[in-house]
Amino acid sequence: MDMIAVVGIDVSKDRLDVHVVPSEEAFFVANDAAGVEKLAGRLTELSAALVALEATGGFETLAAAQLAAAGLPVAVVNPAQVRSYADALGNRAKTDPIDAAVIARFAAASRIEAKPLPDKQTRLLADLVARRRQIIAMIVAEEARLKRAANRQLKKSIARLLTALRRELKSLDEGLDGQVRASPVWRIKEDLLSSVPGVGKAIARTLIAELPELGTLDRRQIASLAGLAPFTRQSGKWRGRSFIGGGRASVRAALFMGALVASRHNPVLKAFRDKLVAQGKPKIVAIIATARKLLTILNAIIRDQRPWQIA
Repeated sequence: MDMIAVVGIDVSKDRLDVHVVPSEEAFFVANDAAGVEKLAGRLTELSAALVALEATGGFETLAAAQLAAAGLPVAVVNPAQVRSYADALGNRAKTDPIDAAVIARFAAASRIEAKPLPDKQTRLLADLVARRRQIIAMIVAEEARLKRAANRQLKKSIARLLTALRRELKSLDEGLDGQVRASPVWRIKEDLLSSVPGVGKAIARTLIAELPELGTLDRRQIASLAGLAPFTRQSGKWRGRSFIGGGRASVRAALFMGALVASRHNPVLKAFRDKLVAQGKPKIVAIIATARKLLTILNAIIRDQRPWQIA
């Protein structure tokens, strides 16, 4: 019986360290088009059942896209989960070849499945949405500096930069409008999502770009994917507080902001949040629960293709 090959790839800016289990074959290639093409041919010969790469700030994009295009089953895995797996094994050593081996063993042990990668248009939308977040963060930082600045020359410098950043933000919003208008599917999704009071274009586009699974999973699965599923620490009779974490931080942040707005302007979610506070729940817990309920509503809206309506 042939052994099933699972491949782990540790990604850095200049190279890809590769480890195959159970054969324990290890090698590396350059992280460029020629190197990835060579790697694709080698992994195709191995008939790899899964190729797992760590998400590494975008350095994995070329390899993931090119390997998937070659017909290989590719999965991009969460670095935090891989590190937790390594810690559980007592593996404290950390080099690129060791990391590749850990990724391969994690992928084999967790039985993760390959998922189709976003197409070029979706990746561009996600990049534009991410860039918009960066510009806004820079604007907020410069506005804070302007409030603290005492020197007139310094104030002028900050004001010039703020003008440029706001101009860039306007340009990005126009680019996002163009991207969404160019896709009938995205236009419909944006209209459906924006029909919910508390959800504006920015939140809708974040969900379209960074949570494409919306409408295809049940409420527990989609909450877990967004990092809004609560988990509890418990041992014997001791029961700790519930926490949220993991998932897609940008999606969770967008839903949190949506929940803040909805808890004021959406009658259903306002009543839900007020009920939790009246029951003695801390306000932050109530808002997180409201964000989770908002996500459940949005998931159902996309699944059923029906805009928001109060029953």
